[in-house]
Amino acid sequence: MAEIRTQPHQVQVHTTTTHRYEGGATTQPRYEGGVKTLFPQRGPSTSQVLAVVAGVFIGGTLLFLSGISLIASLIGLAITTPLFILFSPVLVPATITIGLAVAGVLASGACGLMGLMSFSWVINYVRQTQGTVPVQLDAAKRRVADMASYMGQKTKEVGQDIQTKAQEAKRI
Repeated sequence: MAEIRTQPHQVQVHTTTTHRYEGGATTQPRYEGGVKTLFPQRGPSTSQVLAVVAGVFIGGTLLFLSGISLIASLIGLAITTPLFILFSPVLVPATITIGLAVAGVLASGACGLMGLMSFSWVINYVRQTQGTVPVQLDAAKRRVADMASYMGQKTKEVGQDIQTKAQEAKRI
């Protein structure tokens, strides 16, 4: 059967907390809290202060100039928008014409550049093969001369054969 316990469960309560890394097993400093430990003990150096002042001055100046240029752009756009609307029947065809002209100039330049590159390639090809052409011509001349002498020899042989057959035919 089941055993019945008469003793209540025991619970241990520790009133003091200990840091489990206090034995020197950690290399990190122990955080003790407070704002003082987040900042270095001494103040910023002179070069850091000068860098911050220069950065604020340059950044503020650039921010001011960008604001002025934004305002000038908005005013210019407000003034020129009605002019663009009024002159759009002239401006749109002019823009298309100028765009087509620029495209034509670019296309002709590309074709001219391609022609120059092709011409340069042909010239380089001819220059590279120019050294081998005389060698090939000499070899071809030798082959033609050999073939001519061979054909001459064969012609003589055939002529002699014909003469011998003709002489044999006369004897018979």
